[in-house]
Amino acid sequence: MAAVPPQPAAPPHRVLIVDDDPTVTEVVTGYLGRAGFTVDRAADGPGALARARAAPPDLVVLDLMLPGLDGLEVCRRLRASGPVPVVMLTARGDEEDRVLGLEVGADDYVTKPFSPRELVLRVASVLRRAGAPPAAGPLLHGGGITLDPAARTARDGRGPLSLTLREFDLLAYLLRHPGRAFGREELMSAVWGWDFGDLSTVTVHVRRLRHKVEADPARPRLITTVWGVGYRFDGAPDAAPEGS
Repeated sequence: MAAVPPQPAAPPHRVLIVDDDPTVTEVVTGYLGRAGFTVDRAADGPGALARARAAPPDLVVLDLMLPGLDGLEVCRRLRASGPVPVVMLTARGDEEDRVLGLEVGADDYVTKPFSPRELVLRVASVLRRAGAPPAAGPLLHGGGITLDPAARTARDGRGPLSLTLREFDLLAYLLRHPGRAFGREELMSAVWGWDFGDLSTVTVHVRRLRHKVEADPARPRLITTVWGVGYRFDGAPDAAPEGS
């Protein structure tokens, strides 16, 4: 029996780090390099866009405060060119900046100061989810929302929903468990795949998701808060259309 030739190893993921603090880029480059990533660097917004054009990255770690162009505008322009995952770096406690980062298409954020090891785990998690094969299974229905896990599309009565990677996964998880209350720790573990981290990540994503699926985000009727526990999807499962 002929020996099966070894399969070539997949090339390492290329990560572009964009930060004007050379200490941050040096430390993060070292940690990502030791984790097996190929790392590229830029110190400002225009440089980030130039590096992304010259060597398209698999993921971008992007500081919010940058000279030339800020991180929000860089994220917008990157996303206009293709669906590259983005992890945003923001100042601790600056929740409005986190919300803006998610709104322009960032898949996740990490607050400064941060643990380089945690950042590596976040990068690996986002890349793993971005590259995962489409989930199998039927369409999900609830609260007037229809979500297709395989096509990664969602819509409600108003039309298609524009969801980030994490928003989609969070909505899919809630639709699969209507009426059940989840703590933020449970959601972080199930949706993000982390056993530790900043729980405000879940809070901000729920807030952004409400703005996209609720008729009145200030008075949510689908994704409700269960005081002392977390969140629950209260939209009853819709009757699935024939053929779904």
